[in-house]
Formats: sequence, C-alpha cells, structure tokens
Amino acid sequence: MSQSRYRAVKAYQTAEFLNSSDARAIRILAEYIEPETRLREMEVRDTIVVFGSARIPPRDVAEAELATAKLTGDEAAMKKAEKRLVISEYYEATRELSFRLTEWSKALEGTERRFVICSGGGPGIMEAANRGASEARGENIGLNISLPFEQHDNAYITRRLSFEFHYFFMRKFWFSYLAKAVIIMPGGFGTLDEALEMATLMQTNKIKKPLALVLFGKKYWSQVLNFEPMIEFGTISPGDPDLFFMTDSIDEAFDYLTGWLRVNVLDLEKASEHPCPEIQG
Repeated sequence: MSQSRYRAVKAYQTAEFLNSSDARAIRILAEYIEPETRLREMEVRDTIVVFGSARIPPRDVAEAELATAKLTGDEAAMKKAEKRLVISEYYEATRELSFRLTEWSKALEGTERRFVICSGGGPGIMEAANRGASEARGENIGLNISLPFEQHDNAYITRRLSFEFHYFFMRKFWFSYLAKAVIIMPGGFGTLDEALEMATLMQTNKIKKPLALVLFGKKYWSQVLNFEPMIEFGTISPGDPDLFFMTDSIDEAFDYLTGWLRVNVLDLEKASEHPCPEIQG
C-alpha cells in the first residue's frame, strides 16, 4: 500500500481553526487555564491590584517635557507640560507605595509571595506599580491587554508573570480573583470601569472575601466620583460609598492597607483553617 502524501493536522495545532470564531470558547478557556497554571507554579497566593491611567508620566519625563517646551516658547505646549508635571506626582506615589508594600509583604513571617503587586501591565501608573515592586526586589504581575494601538507590557514586570490577554473580561477576572486589596489611582474610562466593577461585585455580594478599595487622590476623585446624587435619587444605598477609602497620603494608604490586610486576611487565616471564599461561581 502506498504512503499518503498528505498528513492531517491535529485540530489543536491548526492555527486557522484556533483563531476562528468557532474556537472562541477554546481561546476563552485558555485565558483562564494558562494564567492559573503559571500563577500556581510561581506560588502566587493573592495580590494587591493597582489601577490607574496609562497616560501619567514619571517625574523626570515630565520635567524634560517642560524644559523642552520652555525652550520652544510654545505657551500651549508649556501649559500641557506643566499639567503633566503636576499629575506625575501620582506616578511617583504609586512607585513608592508599591515599593513599601512589597517590602512589607516580603518581611511577613511564614508566608510565600503574599499580596503581590499586580497591574494592567502597560505604561503610566501601571508601570509605576511594577517598577516600585521591582525596585523592592519583589515578584510582580502584569495583566496586559492587546489593543489596536498596541499597548506593550512594561519593562518592570517579572517575566514569568507577564500575561497578554485578548478578552477584557478574562483579564478583569484575574484582577478580581486573587485580589485582597485594590489601589485606584487617577485614571480614565478603563480605570473607572475596573474600579466600579470591583465595587459592584462587592455590593452584590459576588465577592465574599474581604477586599479593600483605596481611592488615591482626593482632589481628582472627589470631582470625578460624586456619589451624592446617586444617594439622593435612591440608586445606591447611603453606605455604598463607604466601600472606598480615600486618601492623598502615601503613609496613610500604606498604614491603612497593611493594617487592614493584617486584621481582615492574615488574622482571619490564623483563626480559621479554611481560606476566605473568593468569587462565587
């Protein structure tokens, strides 16, 4: 019998099929199972998630932009650069807070990779979070998302913990599933979407585990998030805004988070053999 000149390709090795609409369920499942496998291998138990704008620069970059604008004498460019310099304080605050939280978590006795800093993996505030953790010589996570304008993962993420997602909802699942605390720096639509989804999961009791939500930047968030009309019209309960802790202080944020995590996570684990429940099925 003559040997066939054609050898069929296995379905899971067929790129055309795997990238087709028929295989969407397989791709979604892969974005659940593959991160789970890697996180387990790296012994990451839980995270502190940092949300914030990709557009906020480091202080040195903002200072260089302002110096260049002054040389050109372009008033519009100078005003823009001055605003960028002001908002760069949030990059530096994120960097320092992530550094301090990473040092604190590494010093905890009898724990392995607890409260690992996790960001969206891109530039701006996300970069600052990973940078601070990296400067503290801590493992840190980047959950990047493929976008039309090609957001790339930043250089400070632990390589083995750098993830690339296609589906926003799977990326958001991994933000929420391991989080024990969330720091929300100034940001745009994406930051609002992520922060309010966390609050919604808590409000609707879909997240049963203890979870701290910290809004950093009172001047910014007090203007962007005005909950009073929602309370007045009865669309949220008067106590719902208490889901958030708001501050402008790195020290205050650090003290609140470390104290909260000790009481609501570490002490509870010592008192019980059972872990806190995560997201309901």
